[in-house]
Amino acid sequence: MRILIAEDEPIVANNIANILRSAGYAPDIAADGEEAWFKGSTETYAAIILDLGLPKLDGISVLHKWRAEGINTPVVVLSARGTWSERVEGIDSGADDYLPKPFQMQELLARLRAVLRRVGGQAQSVIDAGKLQIDLRSRMITVDGVLANLTSLEFRLVHFLMLQKGRVVSHSELSENLYDHDHDRDANAIEAIVSRLRRKLGPGIIQNKRGFGYFIASADVL
Repeated sequence: MRILIAEDEPIVANNIANILRSAGYAPDIAADGEEAWFKGSTETYAAIILDLGLPKLDGISVLHKWRAEGINTPVVVLSARGTWSERVEGIDSGADDYLPKPFQMQELLARLRAVLRRVGGQAQSVIDAGKLQIDLRSRMITVDGVLANLTSLEFRLVHFLMLQKGRVVSHSELSENLYDHDHDRDANAIEAIVSRLRRKLGPGIIQNKRGFGYFIASADVL
């Protein structure tokens, strides 16, 4: 899943990006508010981590612009000040969660997972679809209780389809959510990844609707 990090402190931004990569996400970085607004308006992201103290255009203004444009990408707001009034302003402006600086990276990951679960209609860290189960905290995927040995990219694809389970996801949408901004998105790469996953997970887990895309069926269908 692609995550936009809007943070002007290079060390903080790179630390967040590194922890996101290790957790199986594909991060992009925007160093100022104007770049953040443009990327958030023109690219597809599963979620955005937004610092309020951005140069050129502050985070609250960026958030207002996104919401006014109808962009409903979930946003986790970061701020060094963290006063109660600023938290209220952030939430009222359309933020989905708020984390004051300094923070622990593991807490940021936990809040990000929670936001993504809410967007996907999931209340728990473990998502089931028939014999397939994904644990978002441990990043483990099992089939009938047997651990599947997946690469980071394979995990991201299954994770995204599980959050969208029951809905057909096109090749282009999968590609946009799997790879970061600078990645060369080969049209055949998705088919290759799905082919590998079908061998690892077994038949019937990842299904396709010819000409439309791939899906994982809901638990009552599998």
